[in-house]
Amino acid sequence: MERARTRVGAAVFLMLILGRLGNALEVPLDLPQPPTITQQSPKDYIIDPRENIVIHCEAKGKPHPSFSWTRNGTHFDIDHDPKVTMRPHSGTLVVDISGEKAETYEGIYQCTARNEHGAAVSNNIVIRQSRSPLWSKERNEPIRVQEGVSLVLQCRPPAGLPPPIIFWMDFNFQRLPQSSRVFQALNGDLYFSNVLKKDSRNDYICYARFPHTQTIQQKQPITLSVLNLDAINETVAALFNETDFFSDGSAEERKPTFLIPSGSSSSKMVLRGQVLELECITEGLPTPEVSWSKLSGEFPDNRTSILHFQKLLRIVNVSEADAGEYHCTAHNRLASVLHTIRVTVKAAPYWISTPRNLVLAPREKGLLICRASGTPKPTITWAMNGIPIENSPEDPNRKVEGDTIIFEEVQTGSSAVYQCNASNEYGYLLSNAFINVLSETPRVLTPANMVYQVIRNNHAFLDCSSFGSPIPKITWFKDSQSSTLEGDPYLLHENGTLEIYVAQALNSGQYTCVARNTLGIAENHVYLEVKEPTRILKQPEYKVSQRNRNVVFECKVKHDPTLIPTMTWLKDNGELPDDERFLVDSDSLTITDVTENDAGTYTCIMNTTLDQDSASAELTVVEQPDPPTDLELTDLKPKSVQLTWIPGDEHNSPIHKFVIQYTDSLHQHGHWHNLTDVPGSKTTAFLKLSPYVHYTFRVLALNAVGLSNPSKPSHMYKTNPAAPDENPSGVEGFGTEHDNLMILWKPMSGLQANGPGLQYKVMWRQKDVDKDWTSVTVANVSKFMVSGMPTFTPYEVKVQAINDYGIGPEPAVVTGHSGEDLPLQAPDSVQVLVLNSTLAEVHWEPVPPKTVRGLLKGYKVYYWRERSLHKHNPHHVKQQVLTFSGNKSHGMLPGLQPYSLYLFNVRVYNSKGEGPASSTLQFETPEGVPGRPSFLRITNSNLDSLTLEWGPPNDHNGHLTGYTLKYQPVNSSNELGPMEELALPANKTSVTLPNLKYSTRYKFYFNAKTGQGAGPVITEEAVTIMDEAVPSRQVDIATQGWFIGLMCAIALLILILLIICFIKRNKGGKYPVKEKEDAHTDPEFQPMKEDDCTFGEYSDTEDHKPLKGSRTPSYRTVHRDNSDDSLVDYGGDGGDGQFNEDGSFIGQYSGNSSTRETAVGHEHSEAPSPVNTTAMNSFV
Repeated sequence: MERARTRVGAAVFLMLILGRLGNALEVPLDLPQPPTITQQSPKDYIIDPRENIVIHCEAKGKPHPSFSWTRNGTHFDIDHDPKVTMRPHSGTLVVDISGEKAETYEGIYQCTARNEHGAAVSNNIVIRQSRSPLWSKERNEPIRVQEGVSLVLQCRPPAGLPPPIIFWMDFNFQRLPQSSRVFQALNGDLYFSNVLKKDSRNDYICYARFPHTQTIQQKQPITLSVLNLDAINETVAALFNETDFFSDGSAEERKPTFLIPSGSSSSKMVLRGQVLELECITEGLPTPEVSWSKLSGEFPDNRTSILHFQKLLRIVNVSEADAGEYHCTAHNRLASVLHTIRVTVKAAPYWISTPRNLVLAPREKGLLICRASGTPKPTITWAMNGIPIENSPEDPNRKVEGDTIIFEEVQTGSSAVYQCNASNEYGYLLSNAFINVLSETPRVLTPANMVYQVIRNNHAFLDCSSFGSPIPKITWFKDSQSSTLEGDPYLLHENGTLEIYVAQALNSGQYTCVARNTLGIAENHVYLEVKEPTRILKQPEYKVSQRNRNVVFECKVKHDPTLIPTMTWLKDNGELPDDERFLVDSDSLTITDVTENDAGTYTCIMNTTLDQDSASAELTVVEQPDPPTDLELTDLKPKSVQLTWIPGDEHNSPIHKFVIQYTDSLHQHGHWHNLTDVPGSKTTAFLKLSPYVHYTFRVLALNAVGLSNPSKPSHMYKTNPAAPDENPSGVEGFGTEHDNLMILWKPMSGLQANGPGLQYKVMWRQKDVDKDWTSVTVANVSKFMVSGMPTFTPYEVKVQAINDYGIGPEPAVVTGHSGEDLPLQAPDSVQVLVLNSTLAEVHWEPVPPKTVRGLLKGYKVYYWRERSLHKHNPHHVKQQVLTFSGNKSHGMLPGLQPYSLYLFNVRVYNSKGEGPASSTLQFETPEGVPGRPSFLRITNSNLDSLTLEWGPPNDHNGHLTGYTLKYQPVNSSNELGPMEELALPANKTSVTLPNLKYSTRYKFYFNAKTGQGAGPVITEEAVTIMDEAVPSRQVDIATQGWFIGLMCAIALLILILLIICFIKRNKGGKYPVKEKEDAHTDPEFQPMKEDDCTFGEYSDTEDHKPLKGSRTPSYRTVHRDNSDDSLVDYGGDGGDGQFNEDGSFIGQYSGNSSTRETAVGHEHSEAPSPVNTTAMNSFV
């Protein structure tokens, strides 16, 4: 029978266990037990007079207890007061105050819950009515004070219960601003360290809010006038002197003085656990600054705060360690003063060990322990059933020793409730604890068959809450094991809970707890399931994104497959915005069209019922900066200015630099130029300016995203005209004709001109000849032509800028030349030296420099091939030119044609052109190796011979002495056979090679020779047997003995198989071949494919040309039947079979192969084989 299992979440279960470890003993309510107070009102109970009074008192017990009350120490008879009722089955009192004053019921109340086994009492509950009295009627006279003096505006609200909350506001219900100079003290008064003219106003209003009744009352407004005596004439001053000022004398600076607390030292007492507030209020001019320190140590970091502009030191949850001397220091530039506050810490009673309920079997022993501490040390008193223990019946088995009651050999019927009271001058503690004498067999209170789930490597707690008297002993067992669970990794707690330190998968299973005492035994089964932890495998990563982009945060998680995961995304620890741009997937968060508001920290949380894992990543949204603002020009000078600006929002990407641009409204209005840039940390730039410019500036900011929009332009700044401070650049002098000098320069811009009336003074003189300069002043142009100059003569030139305000600086001198003319003289002593059949060296004598009449650029050699020295070669007159730059006297002529006649001459040239040519000379090149034969082809192919024809080389390059023919066979494995060589005379153009192997491929190598050696080789391939279309390469295996024997054996085997099949058919059996023959109605229409008997590829170091006659492999497939006796299987791919020319059958046995690939060659096709499947059968 399957057990019903109740699953308990890990968090709930842990709370349950921790509660069981710390709570008092619980007796099942179906067993006899004394009363226990379960609910009561607080000790100090402030009531709202507008509502009924409810005084709580709830208790439990068996039998259910009855309730009674005392008021101010005497019995409170609720039956005689119709306004007071007690709730059914409860001790809670309800007082109807309608028509009555609530203060009538003020007093000290105490509840008693009683049954036959004892009586429990509540705390003394002090009932007080909340009060919010009205402000007394008063009239506030205007206050007039001299500027600079200190001042206190008193609030003094009426005393309320509880005390009111004070704050200062104006007529518009706006809180008055406070600072280190003006602030509110804890007593509600408003303090001024020194008053200023701006403190004058007529609406200083103190408000008191009473929190219990939620009412607010206000004081009459106070008018404050702050006067400056120095600004008032003597008459008015004399009048004011009759006024009662708060401070006499002028507003001079003064050192700090303490207002609260006064003097140099004070003391403060605070109770343990309460809030310590130390206030330090000073006056002075200038306003003093306040600091705090502790003589005997430092402030507790997590409990200390300094508030109200350093005026208030607050320490919460005070302990004895907070006692000591505290120093408040106030200082301004005149002096520093110190105030010492001695803090003592007292303590109302607090528990160290509260008495706990006892359940004892007859004749058992037990202790009730009540331990408390406080300052001063509290007094411990005991009571039994609400009666002081000294007035209770004596019990020989009970002994009271201070804070402990000792029970020995208790007897049936001695059950009772004992009260422990710990008190000192600051308060009291009251606790009830019963002793219940029972005889009870064990019972397990934990529900049966509970399933506890825990994450691997965590603590596991298995509960076994039990009850019995005597107290049962708990033991644990796992599964069907008989040994108890003790020691590592198990820990058995006093309350019966079994703890597993580090739960592993092997700890899963059934656990049994057994509770036994002297009266009996009980057991319970629970189950433990150890789950795999939830882990984030891929955490979201930090993202930087521009606006309007998409961002994806990935969060891939691994979890126990039996747990249901829930993925939650948070933004800045809150929910994601309700925006359709946020798309949550199973393992990612996508934010589309990112905005600046999307920046923040995103956290993915994967929750299961047992655990969770989380990871966070930040999104930073960046954008180009906002443009700078508030451009301002300062420090204005004739040639410089200082520009300042305020940076715009950098949008999370630091500004690298600011780019400063300008526009010149005078010369190029509307066209902006980059002037300079400054680092992003600066907001000012010193700008150097040019004269005669109307500047307007703007600033752009640059960050990692890009440039901002330009700022708004600055105000225009005009610089005054001045003489030029620079001259035109790019000055050069050269001639365009043989008798002129052209002077060029780059015109200056309006910005460079520095003023109106820009002109240029052009100056020149012949270098090393003239001392004086010839000059001319021209308008704003870029060139000037000087005519009548000698040819190619050096001149010094310079150009100077001039405007209406003066001339520019001394210009730089540049050397140029007048125009060039063609050279006058040809090179002399021209010679040639032939180095080899393709290279010659030419020499000449350089021409005199004066005859060049320009800048010598070099020499040119014109040469051409007149004709070949061979009688059969045609006439060539193609002219070629080689240029030799610089003042050379020789040069090489490469790439000449051997065995040829060449003509040449030499010329000098300059920038203008070439001079006259030298006399034409000639030279002959010697013989060289011949060129490649013009062609090589096979004209006749037989079984054992081939005929080759060729043409002589187009370039003989000398007298041909003959030809060389080399050839070698190539077998089916692409291996080359032995090389044969044949020398042929020069006058032959064909040759027939006899005695060759038939059906064999040959490769031929052919070249021509002269006296200088052999020329390049031409290659060709051929096969000794050819059909009408293309030469065919076949291996004749039909004549081989082994093949003939094989085919005979195959034929014999097939014949035997046919006979056997025939015999079986006559007996009524069927055979596969017959079935398949029946399936094919006309086998003659199933032609067989050709056998692709070609050579494979081979590699030749001399010639990589593919072999002729090779072809693309056939991939066609003949569909065959399923008969194992089909002859197709003997013919390889597609059953190919052919008769050779001698009538023999060609084929290879290939088993059951259905496909066969052939060697790859050129795409030449053979004629189809005339042999088909029918022919094969006939052959057999």
